[in-house]
Amino acid sequence: MPPARDLVLLVTHSADHYTVDRVAEELSERGVRALRINSDGFPAELSLTSSLDGEGGEVLLRTPAGEGVRAAEVRSVWLRRMVPPRLDASLDPAYIDSCVRESKAALEGAMDGLEAAGCRFVNRLEADRVASNKLRQLRVAREVGLEVPRTLVTNDAARVRSFFEQVRGHLVAKMLTPLTWSMSGGQPFVYTSAIGPEHLEELEEGLRFSPMVFQERIAKARELLVAVVGGRCLVGAIDASGSSAGQVDWRRARPDECRWTKGELPRDVAARLVRLMSALGLVYGAVDFIVTPEGRHVFLEVNPGGEWGMLERELGLPIAAALADALVSGGGSP
Repeated sequence: MPPARDLVLLVTHSADHYTVDRVAEELSERGVRALRINSDGFPAELSLTSSLDGEGGEVLLRTPAGEGVRAAEVRSVWLRRMVPPRLDASLDPAYIDSCVRESKAALEGAMDGLEAAGCRFVNRLEADRVASNKLRQLRVAREVGLEVPRTLVTNDAARVRSFFEQVRGHLVAKMLTPLTWSMSGGQPFVYTSAIGPEHLEELEEGLRFSPMVFQERIAKARELLVAVVGGRCLVGAIDASGSSAGQVDWRRARPDECRWTKGELPRDVAARLVRLMSALGLVYGAVDFIVTPEGRHVFLEVNPGGEWGMLERELGLPIAAALADALVSGGGSP
């Protein structure tokens, strides 16, 4: 008799806390085993074998504690975050890049093998990768009827200067890809920043090293962070207008300057957002909106691995429970 599919893998990294613990607790309450897998522990601590023959394939994980897990035991996988491995300091620097690359390929191959074995993913690795394309997000968001800001991605300083004139000096800059790993921080982070006339001359030098995203700066009444899980929208709102540092990016505000409150989305905006998630193939995503003083809801981005712990911790929003339901029942699958 084949083993029961009674295990959920929580794939994250060793510096990630609270959110993983909360989902594990919710799974336990549903009578489902949860096993945390720290992706940065492979290959130094975690043993992983993928095999393929004429009859099919198999994936075998062995944890640092010696527990062995086969694909046939795994019901679903919360692919919260996969990060580069922690490599031994004694490794010759000439081999670091290749070891990181090979480890990443083996781990992604194992995830693919688990999916082929019938495991449900929140989110699928390929969906995460495709949905992380910020320009694609904005195009699809516009197609489903969401309002998006005027956007430019470039390393051409002349185009930025022209765009600056088009938006009458109301311009912000941000990165194409997120750099943080978890709520606990500790990793490099580039905030959204306002661009003024004094910054335009500096751009040419900086854009030689990296392109950036430039967007029209939208007037804010408040900002929304929406955790979308299987078609359910759980909304937090924040007003950082009273913070000189946090007006452009609320994450720069001091903790005493603004607080999360419960928010809501108009039904039509929520419906369009759910259609966007489905079109991107995502079960879960953290979505940023600006609500303008006139009440318009402007979509900024969806982060397939975005943080939500502060919304559950400070507002009691049942995001961990929604994720556990999606992992156990498969409800809301794109």
